[in-house]
Amino acid sequence: MNILKNKYFLYATEFFAGMSVMAIELGASRLLAPYFSSSQIVWTVIIGAIMIAMSLGNIWGGRSADKNPNPSLLYKRLMLAAVWTAAIPIVGKYVIGISSGLVALVITKNFLVWASLLSCILLFVYPLMILGTVTPSLVKYTTEDLESNGKVVGRLGALNTLGSILGTFIPTFLTIPAVGTAATFMIFASILLLLSIIYFMSSKKKYIQTGISVALIITFSFLNMSHSFALSDKDLIHEDESIYNYLQVLENDESIILSTNVLFGVQSIKKKHESLTGMYYDYALAAPFMANIDEIENPKLLILGLGTGTYAELCRELFNFSEIDGVEIDKKIIDIAHEYFNLSEDINAIEGDGRIFLKSASTYDVIMVDAYQDITIPFQMSSIEFFEEVKKHLAKDGVMVVNMNMNSDGQGSINEYLESTIAHVFSDVYTIKVNNGTNKELFASNNKKMISNLLANSENQSNERLKKLMVKIAKNCEKKSASKLLLTDNSAPVELLGMEALDSIIEQELKYYRNLIKTEGLGALLDR
Repeated sequence: MNILKNKYFLYATEFFAGMSVMAIELGASRLLAPYFSSSQIVWTVIIGAIMIAMSLGNIWGGRSADKNPNPSLLYKRLMLAAVWTAAIPIVGKYVIGISSGLVALVITKNFLVWASLLSCILLFVYPLMILGTVTPSLVKYTTEDLESNGKVVGRLGALNTLGSILGTFIPTFLTIPAVGTAATFMIFASILLLLSIIYFMSSKKKYIQTGISVALIITFSFLNMSHSFALSDKDLIHEDESIYNYLQVLENDESIILSTNVLFGVQSIKKKHESLTGMYYDYALAAPFMANIDEIENPKLLILGLGTGTYAELCRELFNFSEIDGVEIDKKIIDIAHEYFNLSEDINAIEGDGRIFLKSASTYDVIMVDAYQDITIPFQMSSIEFFEEVKKHLAKDGVMVVNMNMNSDGQGSINEYLESTIAHVFSDVYTIKVNNGTNKELFASNNKKMISNLLANSENQSNERLKKLMVKIAKNCEKKSASKLLLTDNSAPVELLGMEALDSIIEQELKYYRNLIKTEGLGALLDR
């Protein structure tokens, strides 16, 4: 018996095809995020590439169904889409790595757009084109007469939409947090394969191809058990995914590191043999000195973007804060902080969004804003409205410190926008570049004595390394003033500004390799 005589099977095909499209789209964002960020720019590239793929699939499916109305062709394509989808987690990081390298060598502007677009095309366009053929093909198979074709097409459209809705919620809230991105691809690949198996078993066709497809997906499933986003397993002691992040914990003889980015980036660090990190956290220690913390009774510290508590632990050790609150949106990072970084129990780790937390927060003497991650800058935590809210929760002579992680100082750069925006809120704004990195620390207050406080308090430090750094900050920080540049809740193009900064950083890093290819050829690059 041909199962196509049962329209419920065709409706199920439409439903699960719609579900798989959204699951692959969400999986694509999670697969790309550790390499390219989860910014609006990357989402735009993903959505655009997928919509193009679906459009091409619609045309392909319609023409194919008119030319040869054989349902076996559709289910053969679905079988191929299933195998391709199952292979994506296995080959993904290599395709992304090679694509990014090739783009970086020839493109000098908008690297993020072109690298993520090429990766999307190579990994996701073909299986999504196949899924785009489903609806026009099923219209051909389910429409029996012109009088009822509107009802049938409407029913197929509704089922596709319902499937898409479930395909949006299931990966985000269930499969990705529970079993990860790789397993999510496998689950939906298996659904597509099952539809093809049911069809070919009922029609007694394609046994060999079905068997090969099943064998391939089983093989990919076993390979996925050891799947890792990380390009190298060296020093990797923990890898996980949450609703918000890809997470990896690295450990060596000197330190333990949390990174949410495969290629680069340190989101938190714990030194094993010394307190200071040698990174921007040390520079941010100037804020408590500026606020004259030692002269305040029961001073309080708030950190928006706690991470695993690097800055919180430094402040707990060096200052007499009576209360340290840290807000972290990702619960899994809080769990990692306790398990791998031994976060002190007297540091209050609060799960939530930093800006929302401020609405009900008390007053603090120092507020650290450390919520910017590579190009991913939450626009709602970069606007003048946000910084005005921070100001409401600062004590009279309190100090806000902001970690700006894009070292871009050109006219109209992301840093210049942030500096000007903050200077519209606070009377005294100073910045200092961090050595050996792309970070820049900004200190803001209405306390005219913040620099003199820093100098006076640093002189009393027994830690010579810290004392030297604080004196350097006091003598070299630059005063900033407000300009016409302003980020607001209504207009904060932080993704585009961040991408410009990223292009500049990549351009500087790749100069050496481009010159190497130009002078010695591609073989020299491969030798290196």
